[in-house]
Amino acid sequence: MHEIITSAQNPKIKKLLALQQKSSERRECGLFVVEGRRELQHCIEAGYVVDTVFTLDAQAVLPAGVKVFEVSPEVYEKIAYRGGTEGIIAEVRTRNLSLDDLELRENPLIVVLESVEKPGNLGAVLRSADAAGADVVIVCDPLTDLYNPNLIRAAIGGIFTVPCVACPSEEAIAFLKKKGIQILTAQLQDSSLYYDYDMKRGTAIVMGTESTGLTDVWRQAADAHIRIPMLGRLDSLNVSVSAAILLFEAVRQRSI
Repeated sequence: MHEIITSAQNPKIKKLLALQQKSSERRECGLFVVEGRRELQHCIEAGYVVDTVFTLDAQAVLPAGVKVFEVSPEVYEKIAYRGGTEGIIAEVRTRNLSLDDLELRENPLIVVLESVEKPGNLGAVLRSADAAGADVVIVCDPLTDLYNPNLIRAAIGGIFTVPCVACPSEEAIAFLKKKGIQILTAQLQDSSLYYDYDMKRGTAIVMGTESTGLTDVWRQAADAHIRIPMLGRLDSLNVSVSAAILLFEAVRQRSI
C-alpha cells in the first residue's frame, strides 16, 4: 500500500521545498529537483540517478528502485514551480562533471560563460548550445549553481543534453590551450566582426556578464576578440541572444 501525502507540512515535502530554494541544501544532500515529464526523461536518458518522485499519478512508469510518493493536488500546487508539468517532480542525485571527464570530437564547438549571474540566462544558453550541437558548456567562476531550479526550467532539459562543467577560468584556459582549441572572446573593445573568423576548427566562444563583460584573464588569453555589429543606440545584447548568434555562425560555417 503506497503512501499518499496530503499535507505540505510532511517532512518529505519540506525537504523537497528546501532543495528547490537553497543551494546549500542541494550541496549538502547531493540532490536537486527536476519538474516535468520531458525534463525528467532527458535527465534519465543522460544517466542521472532518480532518487525520489512526487506525483499526482501513482501509476507513472519510472526506473526500478525509485521511491514514489503520490501527492494530493493541493500539495502538488505548493511544490510545483509552474503549471503544465504533467504532475511529476523528482529529487535527483547530482553529478558534477570535470574537464577531465569530457570526450571531445575533432574540432569541437564549446561555449564558455564567465560569472553569469542569472539562472534563466544560463538555461537559455544551454538550449541554444543543444540546438547548435555544441560539445560542452563551461561555466567559469559561476555565481549560480548548475542545479538551480530556475536554470533547469529555463533550459527545458538542456542541462542534461549538453555536458556542463563548472570550473575556475584559469583551469578552463589551460584546458583549451592544451587541446589546441581557439579562444574567441565576445567583446566590443579591440574586436572584429564575428563572421570574419574561421569557426570550422576547434572553437571556444567566450562571453561574460552583460553588465561588466569579460575579465582581463580571458581578454589576454584570447586568440581573437569578436563582436556582433550593433546598429542601434544600445551597446549590448542579452548573453543568451549573443550566444545563439555566435553558435549558429559556427553551424553555418561548418555546413558549407
